[in-house]
Order: sequence, then structure tokens, then C-alpha cells
Amino acid sequence: MPALRIVSLVPSQTELLFDLALDNEVVGITKFCVHPEHWKESKTIVGGTKNVKLDVIDSLKPDLVIANKEENTKGDVEALMKKYKVWVSDVRNVDDAYKMIRTVGDLTDKRTEADVLVSEIKNSFSEIELPKIKSALYLIWRKPWMAAGSDTFINEMMRIAGFENVVVDIRYPDLSDEQIRGLNPEFVLLSSEPYPFKEQHVDALKKLLPSSKVMLVDGEMFSWYGSRMREMAGYFEELRTTAL
Repeated sequence: MPALRIVSLVPSQTELLFDLALDNEVVGITKFCVHPEHWKESKTIVGGTKNVKLDVIDSLKPDLVIANKEENTKGDVEALMKKYKVWVSDVRNVDDAYKMIRTVGDLTDKRTEADVLVSEIKNSFSEIELPKIKSALYLIWRKPWMAAGSDTFINEMMRIAGFENVVVDIRYPDLSDEQIRGLNPEFVLLSSEPYPFKEQHVDALKKLLPSSKVMLVDGEMFSWYGSRMREMAGYFEELRTTAL
């Protein structure tokens, strides 16, 4: 039986549920589930991704809770598993993302729609044409600086976008100013999320790395596995055109 009352604890997968035409079936989302925008008014907010309100979820009586290994806490997931069917995704590369989309399709009786979506994403990536690979540092936080490293979905998207990640050994390392200088990337990509980098941060990084090109980038386009991936190839091509 397909799920009829779904709570999503993952913003990118909430958007996927919408694009699979599962409006009535979704009853609860997090405060960070900003796409589609109107769902914030029509769905019950169950807290944040890291501080889920278990009592609110109880009131919704879901038959499926969708979570993610990286975005949600182990304690919340384990508590929910004692009461409900919980599916936890773990997405670190493109193939994981395709598998996640198809699994969500299976769980919700939308496998045909999910297969179509995966085909659209694959076709868009196959047509992407990018210039020579450039080295890059992708920052997601400050005080301390934190970067996206290897074995992450962001790392995979950087590769597709034509950037070679200079952080190769740890998934999300904290970095000092001295370590960043030592990496000496050709580009610094400042993500719009989870930390909302702005122009003043561009200026700070330019002082730290005067020979690097520092750019603000759309974090959703590098980290939102799901239906958002249909837009990534076009965004990456536009980004590289601007960069060069």
C-alpha cells in the first residue's frame, strides 16, 4: 500500500514529493522546507531538521516518515522508528540520488513519475558542456570556516560543475585561515546555505586569498538531491560562464 500520510524531515525530499504530485499525501514538513513555498501555509510544521517536535508528528499519525542520515539526528530517527515506518536516505553521489528518487517513488506509488524524473536529470547532465577543470574550495560555514570535502554530494556536484575540490580527506572539516591559504584554490565558492554568505564575506575571503576568485553560489544547486537536480546543469553552465 502506498503511503497516504507522509511527514518529510528533509527539505530537498519535500520538494521531490511535491514534484511527484503528492500534495494531499504530505501532512508534515520542517520549517526549512521552503519549496514549494505555499506548503508552509498548508502543511503542519514539525520543527527543524535537527530539532524535530515528536509530539507534533504524533498528532499527525503518519504512515511514513522520510528522513536523511546527514540532515536529521540519530536520536530523533530512532525515536520515530519505534512508532512509525521511517525511511532514511543516505545520499553522497549522483547514483545515490537516483536510487533515493526511485525509492521514494516506490514508497508512494509514483515509480513511473520517479523514473521519468531520473531520466530528465541524466539527460541534462549528459548535455552539459563545461570549460577546463578549475580547483575550488566550497565553504558552508564561518566562525569557524567549514568546507565541504570528499565523499559528499556537494563534492560530486562540484565535479559535474567543472571544479576540482581542494579538500579531499575529510567530509566537513573546520579550517583555519592558514589552512585555507595553504589550499590556495583558484576559486572559492561561498554557499547560500546553511550559512547565508553575503558580499561582505566575499571581501573577507579576497583579503585572505587575493589570487583566488571568490563567488557566491546557490547552495540548493549544489546540495539539494532530488527534483532540484533538473535545474543544476543549466545553473552550472551559467556559473562557469560568469566565473570565466
